[in-house]
Amino acid sequence: MCGIVGAVAERNVVEILLEGLKRLEYRGYDSAGVALLQSDGNLTRIRRTGKVQELADAVANSEALGSTGIAHTRWATHGGVTEANAHPHFSSERVAVVHNGIIENYVTLRNQLTEKGYRFTSDTDTETIAHTVHEELKSGKNLLTAVQSAVNTFHGAYGTVIMDKEDPSRVVVARSGSPLVIGLGLGENFIASDQMALLPVTRRFIFLEEGDVAEITRRTVDIFDKHGAPVEREVVESNIEHDAGDKGGYRHYMLKEIHEQPTVVRNALQQRITETGLAPDVFGEGADAIFKQVKHVQIIACGTSYHAGMTARYWLEQYANVSCNVEIASEFRYRKSVVHPNSLLITISQSGETADTLAALRLAKEAGYMASLTICNVPGSSLVRESDLAFMTRAGAEIGVASTKAFTTQLTAFLMLTLALGKENGMLESDESGIVAALHSLPAKLEETLAITNGIEDLAEEFADKNHSLFLGRGDQYPIAMEGALKLKEISYIHAEAYASGELKHGPLALIDDEMPVIVVAPNNELLEKLKSNVEEVRARGGIMYVFADKDAAFEGDESMRVINVPHCDGPIAPIIYTLPLQLLSYYVALIKGTDVDQPRNLAKSVTVE
Repeated sequence: MCGIVGAVAERNVVEILLEGLKRLEYRGYDSAGVALLQSDGNLTRIRRTGKVQELADAVANSEALGSTGIAHTRWATHGGVTEANAHPHFSSERVAVVHNGIIENYVTLRNQLTEKGYRFTSDTDTETIAHTVHEELKSGKNLLTAVQSAVNTFHGAYGTVIMDKEDPSRVVVARSGSPLVIGLGLGENFIASDQMALLPVTRRFIFLEEGDVAEITRRTVDIFDKHGAPVEREVVESNIEHDAGDKGGYRHYMLKEIHEQPTVVRNALQQRITETGLAPDVFGEGADAIFKQVKHVQIIACGTSYHAGMTARYWLEQYANVSCNVEIASEFRYRKSVVHPNSLLITISQSGETADTLAALRLAKEAGYMASLTICNVPGSSLVRESDLAFMTRAGAEIGVASTKAFTTQLTAFLMLTLALGKENGMLESDESGIVAALHSLPAKLEETLAITNGIEDLAEEFADKNHSLFLGRGDQYPIAMEGALKLKEISYIHAEAYASGELKHGPLALIDDEMPVIVVAPNNELLEKLKSNVEEVRARGGIMYVFADKDAAFEGDESMRVINVPHCDGPIAPIIYTLPLQLLSYYVALIKGTDVDQPRNLAKSVTVE
């Protein structure tokens, strides 16, 4: 959520800032703004609620110029969606600030600054940063030392960029809990919360670490750690491709990304799996030695990634003979937990910057886990840098807020991890060969599954007047039902819940009537007959069901049950296959509801605050 772009150059940086904001639109936001400094000290600010294009139009009409500037897309936390609450924020028309994160002690700071005569023009926590830095400047400090002093008073998370009207040749940035990256140019340098924003102007990046403060001019980048000591950070050459401006002929990014899944899964498998098993060092140097010692796995994640972890637990315990716990990161980090001997901690995140997951990783390191592995889509992200091992999912840039291809590549990664851990824990040869064969068939099976689009589009019309729904699954399909419910509520705003089918009699049956669609995932596996009994329970109570079933599962449709045949697939990959029709269902229902599919209300792509 929230996006930061900044630049220090000799040329006018307005278009660079605006293009950077456009490339961060996928993260979710509700207002945008830009502040520009010219060499003569003139400070200009333009802010707008709504889309970045609204800001771009206002900037074009103003003919604003500046060789040093900062820009921001805001996702409201403190204060409503108003122009006054949009970033950048000023102090005394001298200091300009953009900020991602939350200053938790802002009320105390606000009261202290008000007593010193500062007047607040917004309801945000961010404005306290501007006034605190200004107060430090009044004592004769330069911008760098003022920021270094100011950050010692902040509690919470911040990625912030600060300009001083009286020193237009530089900006100062600070990172605590919220990511920032510096982009290196020729005679110019840049700052952003995500390297995607800067790909048009540079491929060379420095990722700031926790507690870093940096002073950036056109020709220099000086970085200081949390103790104020000068440090060197690695310069990374990025090869990321970004196609945020290209929907590839699809109506929405989400639909494009759904249809990319055969390709990205093929990429995730490429050179990692052989005809008989995993290629060497798939999970990184030293992974094999770690895996030989693993007796327990603790998975930590949020949202869609949590559902991937839930699915993986079934695989790891069934095939790899390794015990596994899965927990929501925001719960894990705030409770006392017991660390099992020889435990591997696994974090999952599309962005690698999810605040609760990152905090949980840091907490777990102190708790004594044997090693940490992250499954992530963004090279160079905080989770990748701070974990012992990293497995990149290779899903490519995912622009739609509702995750699709990131999820299926996470599941693909977990099947490969199941092979790796199973190898050290007595996995049956038949299970190993079955998973390997299933993975080889997976891209083609995904393509076959996408061919049933028309039937799903037709049945979506029956959800036009619905406000609630239930999703049912058994075994490793239960987390897939959870993911299906999440997708539907995210983008269509229909209330949706998921249950393990065996739980119907323990409460959910009370909700069944002809106004409550019940969506069932029904592969042809050992739990099918149990699932059919659950379906009959719903049918007997007048429920309307939509069953996504293996074509060999022998469901017969009637006025109370629509059956959508899904291609037959081997058991290990069934959760991945059955994810696609649920994604398509949520997409087509959202179209009928007329919602913003790619940027659903109140949500953000990368959740970098608690």
